Amino acid sequence: MRIRSSALTAALAVTALAVTGCAGSGASEADAAGGPYRVFVTGGISAQGSLAANAQTSVLAAKASAEAVNRAGGVGGRQVEITVVDDAGDATNAVSKLREAIASGKKPDLFLNSGPSTITTATLPILAQNKILSFNIGPTEDSANPEKYPLNFDLASGPAENAETIARYIKGKGYQSVGVVHSSSAYGEVFGQAMEDALSGAGVTGTGSEEYDSAALDMTAQLQSLKNRGTQALVVDAYGAPLGYLLTSLQRLDWNIPLIGNTSVAGTSLVSKPAPDGVLGTPATANLVMHVMSSTVYDARDTAVNTMVDNMKAMGDIPSTLILADNYDALPLVAAAANKSDSSDPEALAEALENQDVLDSAETAFSPSYHFTAESHASKPGDEAYKFVPPSPLLNGQYGNPSA
Repeated sequence: MRIRSSALTAALAVTALAVTGCAGSGASEADAAGGPYRVFVTGGISAQGSLAANAQTSVLAAKASAEAVNRAGGVGGRQVEITVVDDAGDATNAVSKLREAIASGKKPDLFLNSGPSTITTATLPILAQNKILSFNIGPTEDSANPEKYPLNFDLASGPAENAETIARYIKGKGYQSVGVVHSSSAYGEVFGQAMEDALSGAGVTGTGSEEYDSAALDMTAQLQSLKNRGTQALVVDAYGAPLGYLLTSLQRLDWNIPLIGNTSVAGTSLVSKPAPDGVLGTPATANLVMHVMSSTVYDARDTAVNTMVDNMKAMGDIPSTLILADNYDALPLVAAAANKSDSSDPEALAEALENQDVLDSAETAFSPSYHFTAESHASKPGDEAYKFVPPSPLLNGQYGNPSA
């Protein structure tokens, strides 16, 4: 979920453009007409910590979705064939694997990125040049811009929508002086600015947005600064180990304040495990709620989500929170688009995905709705797609299950 170096990924993208050559290289017209619908999935399966577990959940979601769509007839009558490659969460590896697949004579029909936005930045130029439809779970500043990437659609909601949803929650809670603390990652920087804008738009006084280095072990100085400005509630962006350091820094200041964590916090395993492996049940998380998709919270009445969970469980254990199961919705969306366009041509599918009737007909589960348009390929599911929940043990990737 995090970008480590935009400069690196930009360089990789430029290099990749030079190497992959002309659009459509390696494509097989015979396969496109009646062969399998090839889905190429990358993920940081061999990465470390939360990144690996989240990638495994994302890949599992894609596999389970393929099984379900194939049972229903496939994509335009073509059975879905999944190929999963381990990119270790590294953009260089992802670019290399994608280039190999394009040059193999079996060009993917669909690309699913199961990893951080670094992968998105590096692979989107290659996908665009080779006219490959793609969905990704790591939005970047321009990934949802159809003028630049007409065949890409963001499954995960972007920083602006996340921030606006959190701001409306904050306003509803009556918090008046709210600060933001975020990492130095590219996403963290964009989210920090988006959160400031959203608070202002909601009429909530912002006390500042403090950035910490993603490699830092102590955030006391940034938190002290926000405390000195009279902050009454704090929005937190922190993924993986930095979340633990940030909570420790709060305790060092003896600062008990309402905390609203974004999806990065919800995607960190620390919050679902008791000490010594995590922080669940400790004073550090007593004031924490997390912004999650509603599918990440157990609801015995939600048939679509429970079917998704059952389909995933049938293929393996779910190793992390379902906040990373976005890929489950990609294939139902493509199948609905194929039914509308009577084609599996990527441009025809993309045009169909901009039709709200098509989106409403797709049997999605991770998100109850999508709202792609010709002007924006951002998911924009709306407030009904989200919940704010306290930390709890996970069961089948969901918070709030009483059986956990």
